[in-house]
Amino acid sequence: MDAFEDIKYCDICHRPLPMEYKPNLCPICKEEELFSQVRDYIRAHDVNEHDVAEHFGLPVRQVKDWIREGRIEYKANQPISITPLYCLACGATIAFGSYCQTCYKLKHAPKATYVKGDMDIESRMRFLESENK
Repeated sequence: MDAFEDIKYCDICHRPLPMEYKPNLCPICKEEELFSQVRDYIRAHDVNEHDVAEHFGLPVRQVKDWIREGRIEYKANQPISITPLYCLACGATIAFGSYCQTCYKLKHAPKATYVKGDMDIESRMRFLESENK
C-alpha cells in the first residue's frame, strides 16, 4: 500500500487532507467559500449581522469578526440597526474595522525617532547671555 493512497486533496487549493476528513475542501477554502456566499447574500438583501448569522447558521461573533476585519461593511445609506461599531480610539461610529479613518491614519503615521548622539548634556544646551550687562 502506497503512502499517498491515504491522502486526499482539497478540491480548490489541492492541499493534502487526511482520508478521515469528510469535506472535500480544506478548512481555509471552506471558510472562503462560506464568506463568498455571505458576501453575495449581503449584496442582494438589506440585512444586519443577526439576519446573516441566522440565515447561514453562523455565530453572530463570526459575522462581527468579519466586520471588524473590514471584510464586510454596513451599507452607507442604511442605518446601523442592531450593534454599531465604534472607533477604539475616539468612539466615533464606524462602518467596519476598529478605527475611524482619522484615528487609523494617526495610528499608522510614521513616527519621528530621536537618535542619541555622542554629545554630553552641556554641549546640547545653550544659554543666551545679554550683551548689555
